[in-house]
Amino acid sequence: MTMELLIIKSGSEYIRVKEQAYLLCKIDKASVFSLEKLTEVKRHVEAVRNSGFQDVSIRKLVLREEPLDE
Repeated sequence: MTMELLIIKSGSEYIRVKEQAYLLCKIDKASVFSLEKLTEVKRHVEAVRNSGFQDVSIRKLVLREEPLDE
C-alpha cells in the first residue's frame, strides 16, 4: 500500500503546526496533511513565511507499507 501526504519544510527542517503556532522539528514530529488539504497547507505556508521562516516549501511524502522481515 502506498500513501501520499503533504508536509511543510523550512530549510533542512520541517514544520509542526500546533494550536496555530509553527515550530521547527525533525520529520518524525512534523505535521502531515492529506492531499485534499492542499488549500489549508498553502494558508499555513503563507503564515509560516510571514512569521519569518526561510526557504519554506510544500513537499510530498510518499509512504509505502510493507512487511518487516525480522
